[in-house]
Amino acid sequence: MSETPKFEVIDRRKMKAEEEQTSQQAGDKAQAAPVETPSAPAEPGAGPRLVVNEGRHEAGPAEGKQGAAPEAQELPPAPTAQESTEQKAAYDASSQRLEDLIRAQNPAVGAQPPVGFEHLVQQFYVSAMIQMGAGTQEGQRPRVDILGARTTIDLLGVLAEKTKGNLTEAEDRTLQTVLFETRMAFMELTSMINLQAMQPPAPPPPGKK
Repeated sequence: MSETPKFEVIDRRKMKAEEEQTSQQAGDKAQAAPVETPSAPAEPGAGPRLVVNEGRHEAGPAEGKQGAAPEAQELPPAPTAQESTEQKAAYDASSQRLEDLIRAQNPAVGAQPPVGFEHLVQQFYVSAMIQMGAGTQEGQRPRVDILGARTTIDLLGVLAEKTKGNLTEAEDRTLQTVLFETRMAFMELTSMINLQAMQPPAPPPPGKK
């Protein structure tokens, strides 16, 4: 008589729970493993730091101490003499094409004179006078940008200082005349503003309190 076969009941829920626990422990170990990074560890209390051109060089001890302090942006290198010459030639060619296009559409228009120092001074003069209300149409209230006018006049002063000894007699006379005229107009305008500010308010009409 054959023996009765024995069956073993396996609780697969227990096996699944053990597998999940093993996987979780392996994941915890993987997360706890240190990850090597090329950058130095941040100091305690230091805020986020912007890394420019990451990977080109490693941060040294001096850079690590700066933390999140922003650095001044460096200016790009100046163009070489060859680059400036090539760019000037390309600019002149582009400007000439524009000149030819304008003259083709308007044959009566002659060639424009080359821009000189007097054009620069005149541009500053026109800007300053417009900022002080000149050129306002009749019947309209002038719009005055007194602070902008002061900046433009100060730029004329900087130009006069930086070009001292490098101008022709005519150029220097033009610059000094424009600087004198704009300063006089500025002083007259500010005097009017001061007088208006010092005037007492107008009394109310009779019968009104």
